Order: sequence, then structure tokens, then C-alpha cells
Amino acid sequence: MTTTTSPHTPPRSRLGHAYGEQLARNGSAGNPTAAALESATLRLAYQDRFLNGPAFLGGSELRTLVGDLHTVYGLLRSLPERGFGGSVTALAAAVGLEPSQAALITRSARTGALLPLGRADLYHDGSGFKLLEFNITSALGGFENADINRAMLAYPPLDAFVTRHRLRYEDTLGHMVRTMYAECAANIPAGRAPVVAVVDTVENFAVVGPRLRVFAEKLADFGVEGIACDLGEITYPNGRPTVAGRTVDVVFRYFLPEDLTDPVAAAQLEPLLTAVERGGLGLFSRLDAELYGNKGTLAMLSDEEHRDRYDAAELACLDRILPWTRYVRPRATDPGGSRVDLLSHARGHQHELILKPTLLHGGNGIIAGWTVDPAEWESRVASAMDGPFVLQRRVRPTAEPFPDGAGGVRELFLNWGLYLSARGTEEDGYAGGFVRGSADPAVGVVSMGSGATVGCVFHGGDS
Repeated sequence: MTTTTSPHTPPRSRLGHAYGEQLARNGSAGNPTAAALESATLRLAYQDRFLNGPAFLGGSELRTLVGDLHTVYGLLRSLPERGFGGSVTALAAAVGLEPSQAALITRSARTGALLPLGRADLYHDGSGFKLLEFNITSALGGFENADINRAMLAYPPLDAFVTRHRLRYEDTLGHMVRTMYAECAANIPAGRAPVVAVVDTVENFAVVGPRLRVFAEKLADFGVEGIACDLGEITYPNGRPTVAGRTVDVVFRYFLPEDLTDPVAAAQLEPLLTAVERGGLGLFSRLDAELYGNKGTLAMLSDEEHRDRYDAAELACLDRILPWTRYVRPRATDPGGSRVDLLSHARGHQHELILKPTLLHGGNGIIAGWTVDPAEWESRVASAMDGPFVLQRRVRPTAEPFPDGAGGVRELFLNWGLYLSARGTEEDGYAGGFVRGSADPAVGVVSMGSGATVGCVFHGGDS
């Protein structure tokens, strides 16, 4: 960690630099994280791991990025038509899903609607944002994002800075709820609050249940009666899903296709999907959302061999935002477009590559080449060959300035989690965000699991 007594000009964040100057000029008495630490909701989610200041996105910077993310989302959604003859099942098989998972996803894709909702995980490399993963699902987390913004605004110097620069933030949960209402419109009752069950598997709920109960309680702010439960708590008298004596209108899904390889969980899902197919229940979001958020689909967009599927504007977007990503196969194209032996390429570029499983979430199974010795790296890549894995080119995040809590500024490296929702007449499709910051530029993945601290995002003003 580098700490200085006066901020330097960072390569990206003009607003971050200006905020550091304000603190240096006017002093920074008080604890900027005090309100966050007093919030039971935020402590449950993040313990005491909060950054001393927010991250900032300039107005035009954000517009460009949101436009690119919507383009990528549209391309991901178009993959069945562009590359698999319109078959969702074929795409599911291509990304490595088991036949049972593919069958559930295909079945779910025949019901209801699927609107844009996702979280893009990005690094900024000094020249622009690079998309590491695109989590397209209802199980996104982030429903506390606006709580972090509100807690940080209790710190007077930040509140004054945000007011002076006319900065804003988005309530991510509000965007989620509006998307749920739109997708499940046929199941939203007239004249009363909808009953929405926030549901995970029995095994997962034993761990995340307390946080999902907070989520369900927060839905009341949007006119929704929320109930948090596991799949095993739902009963179906007369075919209508019921939890704790309440008939459910919509299931807000937190379980993932990877959870449904368990026969017990799959059996508990069966009556739920039947109720959805009969029109008596809304499911948010459909299971096929996970298909488009699979890491393997990003490899399909990145692959040199598929460039003829896209027009010039789409290619420019992909070249701007996607790092080189390839399925782990014996032969592939390198970043220059030449056909290479992929294992040899991985050996020769170990410190510039990261190995990722396509079917897991939360950073599970990821191996950063620069964090292991050559023998382990070669073994891991060789074991992944022809399996559900991708190799991705390392993105080196640029340093950003943050208050260090002692009157100076320290450099942190950020993993941006920026949320996307549907565009509308008054909606640009940006649904808020948060950041995870690390002082270690060589950490495998900047994440809470690797010791990062969390902060909020304000946007607006000039770039």
C-alpha cells in the first residue's frame, strides 16, 4: 500500500482526484464509514470491511460503458440464433451444462419473459473498462448497494462534494423490483401487494438465509410482501405454491442451475416449474438467464473464429471491452489471431493468463497463472483441456486514489460490479453498482474472498 500526504492525478478518476484534494484542503475529521458500521444490514453483508470513500464514474464515461454492456448483453442473448440454429439446448450443451441442467433451462426458456438484468464485473486498465464476467441472473446480490451510498453520505465532506458536483446513485434493488414486475406482469395481482418468495436451495439457505430474510424485508419499501425460504418449505395445495400459509405470486430465484444437479433439489423444483408452466406462478428470473451469463458465452464472443457473426459496430464494442478469452481446447487462436497449441501458449504466457471454470460462481475454481508455480499451472490447464473451462488474458487494474483515513491518499485496485437493467424512456439501463478494492495489484481476483473491502459508486458530472 502506498500512502501519501497529498493526492496525485490518477489515470482515470478526475472526480476521485478532486475529492482527495477537497479532503486535503479542508481536513477530514470524523470516520467516513461510521454510518455503514452502525447499519445491521451492511454489517451482515460486509462485516466491517468498508472503503473510506466512494468510487466515481463520470457522466460520459458511464454512458459509453452502459452502451457497451447493453451491446454485449444483446449479443449474448442472440447466440442461439447466431450460432446454434435457434436452439437453447444446443447452446447449453456447448457451454458444458449437463443434460439434466440443459433440459431444465430449455424448459424454463419457454415460459414468461426475460429482460436485461445483470452485473458486469470489470477492471479498468488505464485505457478503458474490461469485462471479466457478466453475471446474468436474479441471484446477483447488490440489493444493499444504495444503503452503502446513503451511509457514506452521512459523512459531511462527502455529502458536500456530491452536492457540489451534482452526483447521483442508483438504487439497485429498485431496478431489480421493476424488472421483476415487468417480467412477471401476468402474475402481479391487482388491488393488493404481490407475495414474493425469495428462494434458494435447502443447503444454500442454511448459509445465506439471514441475508435473504433482510432482502425479503426490504421488498416492503417497494410495495411487495416478501418471504424468504428454501425450496423445501414451499407446498402446493391445489397446485398453488404456498409458504407459511401465504399463496405465492412470484418466486424471486436465488438458486442456480449448478445447484440443481442434486436430485433432491431437482425434485423440489419440479412442482415449482409446473406451476410456472400452468400460469399460476411467476419465476424471476427464468433459468435460461444463467446460460447467457456463463463464462463460456463470453469466450464465444471473444473467439476470432466467430467474428463473421457480428457487424462492424458490434466488433468495435467487443474489441473495446472484452479481454482475450478462449475455451480450453487443444487448438485456439492467440491474441494476434494465429492458430496455436493452447497448452504451449498457456505455458509461455502463464503470468498473463487466468483459468476459469464456466459453470461455477463466486470466484470458485479460478486459478490465476501468476499465483502458482509452473508445474501446477501446466497441470491445471492440462486437466481442464476439453472441459468446461476458459483461459482469459490477465487485465491489470490501474490504481485509483482513496482516502486512507489518516489525512492522506492510498492507491487501491478495483473490481467494479456495475448493474444493468432494461432501458426505457426515462431509463438508460444503468442500475447502480459497488466496488471491491485491494491494495495488492497481483491478487488473483479482487474479491471479498481475497480480502478486499467494499465501497459504493457515485456518477455524474464530467468525465
